[in-house]
Amino acid sequence: MHTSGAGGDGRTNTCHVVAMPFPGRGHINPMMNLCKTLASRQPKSILITFVVTEEWLGYIASEPKPDSVRFATIPNVVPPERLKAVDFPAFYEATMTKMEAPFEELLDRLEPPVSAIVGCVELRWPVAVAKRRNIPVAAFWTMSASFYSMLHHLDVFARQQNLVATSLDAEAENIPGISSAHLADIETVLHQNDDQVMQLAMECISKVPIANYLLLTTVQELEPEIIDSLKAIYSFPVYPIGPAIPYLELREDYNIGDHSPDYANWLDSQPPQSVLYISLGSFLLLSSTQMDEIAEALNSSGIRYLWVARAEASRMKDKCGEKGMVVPWCDQLKVLTHPSIGGFWSHCGWNSTLEALYAGVPMLTFPLFLDQVPNSSQIVDEWKNGWKVETSNLGSDKLLAKEKIEELVKRFMDLESREGIKIRERARELKGMCHRAVANGGSSDGNLDAFLRDISRPLVD
Repeated sequence: MHTSGAGGDGRTNTCHVVAMPFPGRGHINPMMNLCKTLASRQPKSILITFVVTEEWLGYIASEPKPDSVRFATIPNVVPPERLKAVDFPAFYEATMTKMEAPFEELLDRLEPPVSAIVGCVELRWPVAVAKRRNIPVAAFWTMSASFYSMLHHLDVFARQQNLVATSLDAEAENIPGISSAHLADIETVLHQNDDQVMQLAMECISKVPIANYLLLTTVQELEPEIIDSLKAIYSFPVYPIGPAIPYLELREDYNIGDHSPDYANWLDSQPPQSVLYISLGSFLLLSSTQMDEIAEALNSSGIRYLWVARAEASRMKDKCGEKGMVVPWCDQLKVLTHPSIGGFWSHCGWNSTLEALYAGVPMLTFPLFLDQVPNSSQIVDEWKNGWKVETSNLGSDKLLAKEKIEELVKRFMDLESREGIKIRERARELKGMCHRAVANGGSSDGNLDAFLRDISRPLVD
């Protein structure tokens, strides 16, 4: 075991929380943001052991964190040299079968005694481990409450009918708890995703009822009806504690002397709300041909844009027009809250969605995978702070044409049109909702305090 950070083993009266995220960026980030928030509330009486694989420690060990958060490692699920060759279904299954034993061995060695475990729902096993050891356990869900509810009702119906959940798309209209508005989304999710992945996801959801808490990274006011329905389903507390994004770090100075990143200086030189920020996630990549089509459309449109192109960044820089900037990575929340940002073209991952909501930036939705489809529907149809980039007719050999992209981004970034004004007003309303939730006396603020009080008390059978 590797541990790092302060918080020596000799502490007394310490609430010791062990955090076990799924080994992926979209899960590690919100779990760490939760841990930082908890640590900021009880800096002297809480110790958090954040468990990652050896590979992930290499990625995040140097990132700033409170003294009361320390890292501990377990072996990699897959040897690092094979990571790029492993398909996601195999990796997903490995996280559920190869991490449990070393995690239990780690628990045996940790001091002081563990007060509570916060485990990612998608790992399936943390709840069972905690139950065997009589340790309070919170199931941590890193996607929307709406998507959780869809999967829960899908799982319940499949078990009642003695069917396989992944073959239920024909039965979707008969599933209690899944609204007509969500039918198309759940059918799309079932069609687009690997059956093995979906079946494993269902198994993860089925373990939640034996937890002691369910922590949602959403905000009560964003999904009130869905959250209230989940509270009615479970006999234990359901705490929306979001947005689980690094909003605490926004208090830090953005420009640090001469170390201010190039994109920050570039954003400082742009007019207010004039820049379209583009980031399509860290997991799936568009084809090079589609990337080129987007670049041509952006350059022809005449709008300003900042594009996080990741592995394609060096190639796309050569295609970037005079009003654009391409980078491989950026500090996304700080970019979204910059006054020059006027819109966000996003894949609709839940963390990116929450950051856009918190920043008050309207969205162009471009869902690619799993929960991104229902997230897009929430943004466009329920919250009305975004427009959808139409992708329904795209196949492996079809492209989103540059003419359509050019027309859409010009319309979206028109600050003076009636629809442009309306969508930005709505984005500001949602921003206020998120900020009130985390402020003193807000819904998430109260839920975080309640969760801390709960886990600081002994578990009563």
